Amino acid sequence: MTSRIYPLGSLVFYKYTVIFAHCQGKWLFPRHKARQTFETAGGHIELGETPLEGAARELREETGAEVFDIRPVFDYWAGDGDSGANGQVFYAEVDRLGELPAGFEMREVGRFDSLPEALTYPGITPLLFDEIVRLMGNGGLAAHFPSKNKE
Repeated sequence: MTSRIYPLGSLVFYKYTVIFAHCQGKWLFPRHKARQTFETAGGHIELGETPLEGAARELREETGAEVFDIRPVFDYWAGDGDSGANGQVFYAEVDRLGELPAGFEMREVGRFDSLPEALTYPGITPLLFDEIVRLMGNGGLAAHFPSKNKE
């Protein structure tokens, strides 16, 4: 799989959101009911949603986040050969977690110091995570993206 990172706003169309969520010093990675691996919160942007609206919805549904600050960070594309998908990557600082909502696909949320070893998407998640961590090391994400989007 090939994965590429682009500056925020570089892509014209967004199909997916990927959210790296941080809560009380730990990274949140949900585990799908049908899998043994962990993944970021995220998914399809629904018809009529902006990428930010889709990301906030996915974060609530897949982690149980109730109070959070979320912001777009960069664009990405991932695929094999001629087919692929693109989206926007978000960073969320979660202030309060509730229970996972009933009726959705995640069974639990793991809290990690770094990436979990068992990843659902090992061909893309490490690249995107490394970029988030790189940005955090350069004065923190708030210095790069000062607008607040508190939910």
